[in-house]
Parts: sequence; C-alpha cells; structure tokens
Amino acid sequence: MTQQEFLNTVMPFKDKVYRLAKRLLVSTEEAEDATQEVLLKLWNNKKKIQEYKNVEAFSMTMTKNFCFDKLKSKQAQNLKIVHSNYEEKNLPLQKQVELHDSVSWVSKIIEELPEQQRMVIQLRDIEGYDFNEIADMLDMNNTAVRVSLSRARKTIREKLTNTHNYGIK
Repeated sequence: MTQQEFLNTVMPFKDKVYRLAKRLLVSTEEAEDATQEVLLKLWNNKKKIQEYKNVEAFSMTMTKNFCFDKLKSKQAQNLKIVHSNYEEKNLPLQKQVELHDSVSWVSKIIEELPEQQRMVIQLRDIEGYDFNEIADMLDMNNTAVRVSLSRARKTIREKLTNTHNYGIK
C-alpha cells in the first residue's frame, strides 16, 4: 500500500477518530496524541490494512482501546468524558444561548451515563455509525447495542425534561 492509498483510506474518518478520542480523553492535546498514535499504528500495519473488511470500524475500536488504556494509566486520573462537537450557527444571541445551554445539559447528562451507554451514544448519535458497526467496535451483540442506546436516550430525555420543567408547576 502506497502512502497515497493509505491517506485515501484513512483520511475520510480521521476526524471521527479524533472526536471519539476527544469524547473519552477530554483534553484536546490528549485526543490529538491518541489520533496520531492510532494513525501511526495503522501506518505501521499498512500491509495488513486491506485484510480488514471495515478499516474505519477497526480504527474506532483501536481508538477506544487506546483511550481506555490511557484512562486507566496513572497519568490520566483527572480525565473525564465531555462532548464538544456542537457547532454554533449564525443565530440570534438568545437562540445561541438557549442552544448552548441545552448542549451543556446534555453533555453533563451524558457524562453521568454508564460507560457503555456513553460509548453507544457517541458512536450512534454523534458519529452516525450503524448498529452492526457499533456492535463490532464494542464487542456487543446488536440487541445489547439497541438496549443500551434506548436506555441512554431515555435517561437523557428524562433528566432534560426534569431539568427544564424544574420550577414550573
């Protein structure tokens, strides 16, 4: 595999690798390091890369495992999960504040979810992977992925509803 073939294969999903790393590691620098490490591992194994039926899913699994290892290390005791993929558009200030507030609440709620639910939400609702890909990445069956996603969404919905209805009676 030539350098150009490698780049053509890997570049379309490089940002997804980064976003997953950022979700898990919080720190921009840590996420950049993790992304670089995953891409380096892929480059070092470029001869085997064509053996994988889904290089993107394989890369996401590598990213997840690398980040979990990093989180388990003593250096990373202060890292936590956050969501920062929200992009503001040219909206009136009031609407921007409302949207930012909602995204902040959702981020806080996602942070409190069990690890598996956080991963499923990230991969399905933020990165847009299908259930089969998520099942492969997280070594789960499809039913477990669907149940985990359903529970995560239900928890988010309930907590958001309780938050926004607080004080309204």
